[in-house]
Amino acid sequence: MDKPWLKSYPEGMPTEIDLGERQSLIELIDESCNRYREKPAFDSFGKYLSYAEIDQHSRAVAAWLQHQGLQPGDRVAVMMPNLLQYPIALFGILRAGMVAVNTNPMYTPRELKHQLTDSGAKAVFVLDMFAHVVEEVLNQTDVQQVITTGVGDLLGFPKGTLTNFAIKYIKKAIPSYRLPGSSSFNQVLSAGSNMAFKPVQRSLDDIAFLQYTGGTTGVAKGAMLTHKNMLSNVEQSYLWLQSIGMEEEVIITALPLYHVFALTANCLLYFKIGGLNRLIANPRDMPKFVKELQRAPFTSLTGVNTLFNGLMNTPGFENTDFSKLKFTLGGGMAVQRAVAQRWREITGKPLLEAYGLTETSPAACINPVTIQEFTGSIGLPIASTECSIQDTEGKLLPTGESGELCVRGPQVMKGYWQRPEDTANTLSEDGWLRTGDVARMDENGFFYIIDRKKDMILVSGFNVYPNEVEDVLASHPEVTEVGVIGVYDANSGEAVKAVVVRRSDNLNPSELREWAKRELTGYKVPKHFHFVSELPKSNVGKILRKDLRELYGDSKKD
Repeated sequence: MDKPWLKSYPEGMPTEIDLGERQSLIELIDESCNRYREKPAFDSFGKYLSYAEIDQHSRAVAAWLQHQGLQPGDRVAVMMPNLLQYPIALFGILRAGMVAVNTNPMYTPRELKHQLTDSGAKAVFVLDMFAHVVEEVLNQTDVQQVITTGVGDLLGFPKGTLTNFAIKYIKKAIPSYRLPGSSSFNQVLSAGSNMAFKPVQRSLDDIAFLQYTGGTTGVAKGAMLTHKNMLSNVEQSYLWLQSIGMEEEVIITALPLYHVFALTANCLLYFKIGGLNRLIANPRDMPKFVKELQRAPFTSLTGVNTLFNGLMNTPGFENTDFSKLKFTLGGGMAVQRAVAQRWREITGKPLLEAYGLTETSPAACINPVTIQEFTGSIGLPIASTECSIQDTEGKLLPTGESGELCVRGPQVMKGYWQRPEDTANTLSEDGWLRTGDVARMDENGFFYIIDRKKDMILVSGFNVYPNEVEDVLASHPEVTEVGVIGVYDANSGEAVKAVVVRRSDNLNPSELREWAKRELTGYKVPKHFHFVSELPKSNVGKILRKDLRELYGDSKKD
């Protein structure tokens, strides 16, 4: 097929990746631990761990898991926020040849039970604040080992001890739980350091992660991401960023490491290059987050639109030192033009939009890092990646036409865990992943997301895409956040409804409607407006239109 995006690649950018002789993520971890031993690898609450310490601790975890009778290929869940324990547990699982099952610590018992039983996890690492949820479902799963940890476990004395004490006895943030036979994280490190570790070899086709989709379209499914998938996406991302140089890198990791975006773009990529990940355990606490950003300069930051918007609306953010910032990467949801433009005004650096999915490990398209202005595009297919716009029959559509975005490349998942029918519905026989996103490609090979197919609103036979309406409304100076959904309408079938977080009570529906009319044709202008104090969001801050529809889908509520 024609690949017009190649002519838009930055000068010197390779069009294909080469994994060399590397066969697994285990080799990448080993190489970096040896090459960058004295450098800091992760920082949490001001406590640094070097590559040598990550090597030592993750080996101990791997040895301990092996001595519990777990075998290569067994699934092990990790259920905690961004703490130093996370990469240690993760790398230990991988080095033991096991499959990591990234698990959202905010899961309800129902959600956790599904993920543990569906994956067949044999062990779970969990932060003590969420251990009561594990207790509730444990006897309904195959889990044999539970490892609990406290926020302060690796922060040293006295800081770690004081932190754990304050969380448990002052904030009372740890619900009581009973998990007989469980081990503490520090017990695992201590015991594992005295156990023999047997190095394991894995192949490119072996599964490294069961990465569960958000379940926004139904039950959560485990995407089988192989060592080849992950190594490929790390290499693809590395090549893409090479044009700005990758030395002495410090990345702010606010998105949770259990999310595939931060897992690859932050954790694995920056470990490969000897960078430092500064872990943010609770990015929702914006004042503390801003203080952390001001503690020391950083070179890059990844996030979602709502995160960037929240930072810019937090007092003091504009006083942060951005002198070493090379780029900011937005993904997970559409980056809004108003947010991107304000970000550039404050930081002096562009906010680059990227596109990916759990099923693509995740990166598929990224804007060139040399671009200085917001384009509204998700960028170009990265090295060794093909993208196409297809109709419902799988036929390729011409340049400029809208259809389903499909992706093919070495980062595309093996399939869904134990779901052959879902796999067949998502992956074509010739390797195309059907993303479910409506998009178009321009003559230079840049792709533009129009919207999710399932979120499209049909007004009197005309398609309305929420992203477009949200982008216009978000540009109003009195709008903080907005989500757009379709609601039943007796005359037009569906009508557009905007759920808005406003800066002051002065903003009213009439003013917003007039604002929208300046930029949108009549059928796209919201018929209904609903003002709220906050919008429902996923664990990474993505606005959940599914929840908006459940909460505000009946226009009679207005």
